[in-house]
Amino acid sequence: MNLLELYHVEKVYGEKENQVRALKGINMQVKEGEFIAIVGTSGSGKSTLLNLIGGLDTPTRGKILIKGKETDALTRKELTIFRRRNIGFVFQNYSLMPVLNVYENVALPISFDRGRHHNRKYIEELLRELGIWEKRTKYPHELSGGQQQRVSIARALVNKPAIVLADEPTGNLDSATTVEVIGLLKASCRKYKQTILMVTHNEAIAQTCDRIIHIEDGKIVSGNQIFDVGSASLKGGDDLC
Repeated sequence: MNLLELYHVEKVYGEKENQVRALKGINMQVKEGEFIAIVGTSGSGKSTLLNLIGGLDTPTRGKILIKGKETDALTRKELTIFRRRNIGFVFQNYSLMPVLNVYENVALPISFDRGRHHNRKYIEELLRELGIWEKRTKYPHELSGGQQQRVSIARALVNKPAIVLADEPTGNLDSATTVEVIGLLKASCRKYKQTILMVTHNEAIAQTCDRIIHIEDGKIVSGNQIFDVGSASLKGGDDLC
């Protein structure tokens, strides 16, 4: 089953002589439960792709479907709710709230969603699984980088999202902690049947993933799966990358 599908996706920044084509005719599909590494040189479009998939930015052209729903067709309110319930984010800089403790940071996405049950048992399970239950009353500044990233992972998983987007999640970690964090992501992928897309510069990490998608100059150059883009009903699309 395809959880994620992109058809002829482009992203253009600026106008006229200042125009920059960050992504060019991206076509890809991701199956449920895949752990995918997205690699490429700086400025190749990796983070832009992740931002579009996560609904943090909108494509200039093309379609993005998650669980069969075209995200760009949603209203801002609908997209906010859909993103909160279906997509988890793990960032390089952790992005934790300094005034909240570990438990409160992890529970934050649920507190935003009034219609969702606050499952304390599940949060405890996550924190124990990630080895930070004993740190639940600590604040971010009292934690190591590896512990902060574990909190970030728990927060990304707390809503049981269908897809987790990780942008250089080990960029600020030492080699030993990097191995631990990647192991935790892979374990959560299996246990909670999550699909994970991870941007990384680390070739060794990429090699441990189910598939590597290589992006250069805004195009997928390898690692994609061939599929019929005709079903998207888009006219004048680029050839499959």
